[in-house]
Amino acid sequence: MQRAGLSTDTVVRAGAALADEVGFAHATPSELARRLGVRVASLYSHVANADDLRARIALLALDEVADRTSEALAGRAGREALVALGDAYRDYARTHPGRYDAMRHPLSPDAAASSAGPRIAALTVAALRGYGLSPLDETHAVRLLGSTFHGFISLELAGGFSHSAPPSQQSWERILDGLDRTLRAWSTTPTPEGTR
Repeated sequence: MQRAGLSTDTVVRAGAALADEVGFAHATPSELARRLGVRVASLYSHVANADDLRARIALLALDEVADRTSEALAGRAGREALVALGDAYRDYARTHPGRYDAMRHPLSPDAAASSAGPRIAALTVAALRGYGLSPLDETHAVRLLGSTFHGFISLELAGGFSHSAPPSQQSWERILDGLDRTLRAWSTTPTPEGTR
């Protein structure tokens, strides 16, 4: 029998909140059950197991990031879009560190295909449209942005920049400026096909 007031949505959202508090790796069904005041078996009416809980938190995070990114990019192009995209990721990670970590949780092919992941990828490509990149260079640029954003954000969340000057915000702004210059130069530097 399911506990009154408990649903898959409330379980997943409570799991996401727990991940933000204690870290995604520590958001276990046993800890979640303790927080919700239920037995672990009660959770399994709503999630199949620990991996299902983690996958559902990852899907929730992808949905939230897609919504935030879409809102941030509305009406922006070029450098403005680039900054909005980066800031959307960084702000989400600062507000929801556990959920941000969850976004890298491996999903089944079917879950990944139906997730907000492809929407996020499309939004990233849309943010790059102002740079006039070829389709191939768009792919390279998406990888560049993802690697740079994730690397910086992960180091920042881990406290990697907290013991040295200047403040990480200044570095973030310089990085965005550098990415903007790189993308503008990229769009005007023809490279023969097959040599990339």
